Amino acid sequence: IDVVHSHQATSTLAHEAITYAAELGLPSVYTDHSLFGVDDDLASVILNRVLKTSLSVVGAAICVSHTCRENLILRANMDPTLVHAVPNAIDASKFEPDVKLVKERVSITQERIKIVVISRLVYRKGVDLLVGIIPRICAQHSNVDFIIGGDGSKKLALEEMVERERLQDRIEFLGSVPHSNVRNVLVRGHIFLNCSLTESFCIAILEAASCGLFVVATNVGGVPEVLPPEMIYLAEPNVKEMTSALDSAILEKVGCDGGLAFDPIEFHERISDMYSWDRVACKTLMVYKQVLQKERLTFLQRLARYKSVGPFAGYVACLLSVTLHFIVIIIEWWQPPELIEVVPDLVASNDDVNKFMGQ
Repeated sequence: IDVVHSHQATSTLAHEAITYAAELGLPSVYTDHSLFGVDDDLASVILNRVLKTSLSVVGAAICVSHTCRENLILRANMDPTLVHAVPNAIDASKFEPDVKLVKERVSITQERIKIVVISRLVYRKGVDLLVGIIPRICAQHSNVDFIIGGDGSKKLALEEMVERERLQDRIEFLGSVPHSNVRNVLVRGHIFLNCSLTESFCIAILEAASCGLFVVATNVGGVPEVLPPEMIYLAEPNVKEMTSALDSAILEKVGCDGGLAFDPIEFHERISDMYSWDRVACKTLMVYKQVLQKERLTFLQRLARYKSVGPFAGYVACLLSVTLHFIVIIIEWWQPPELIEVVPDLVASNDDVNKFMGQ
């Protein structure tokens, strides 16, 4: 093993991997995908203290947006030079617009406007906002329908709203949508609506834009960093502002007759150019090279960093580190590293790789 890479603050395995890597003299990298409160409540206090302890010995950290980076630096009190922003990406080839539908929308003048929502139907995804937005938009635009994909604890609130407002013929519930079928749902729509109350990046709006949909989203977290202004309308996370933004998108980007004021094919091409996993891999590889060039922390240096976590938590971390250090000494005495068979590196030819990818 050359580098240990762990993900997500709430993963116990991630914290264990960083701790064991430091003890074994291996460089480590941590990736954070979510936004959390900065000591807003007891859960945040505990999580941030654990994260601060683990990341005190990490070689570098990666965040999926600049907002996420700032959040991690504050929560874990990290050196900003160790934290890198590497955005997520998508395989744009799997999220292509339906060319046939795009051509039909140019010629058909009375097509109904479809607004697509695909997310987990939970509080954090802004379902309560959706409950307030849908009746207002349906009242303002008689030619607008909603397609809602996803499941969750808040689905009942949406169903009750549909019954109360008598919108059964204008709201289509798809239930849980497998990721392999997301593209087939997205290409049915004109506008993608995202009501999340917190997001560090939001891959869903990338997938929607790649499929040729205009996006309306809440102006929270890292969402403003994802798409350029001409591909998205942002609004504050309240019913009034979101309804206004969605109304503007319907009138300005889709039009009252279902015609599009933007080119879905161009949207897809721009997403393909801006986001790719190859670019993510290159940036991540650069981080790996940086941590590999750093000197490994000695046992005393690690204790000093653990102690800096706090007056009480620091001593607890030091005690656990000393215990782990002696456990490793005993294990290495019982089973010396030189007696462990090392798996040889597998060097595959291009033909082997192509054959494997084809399978």
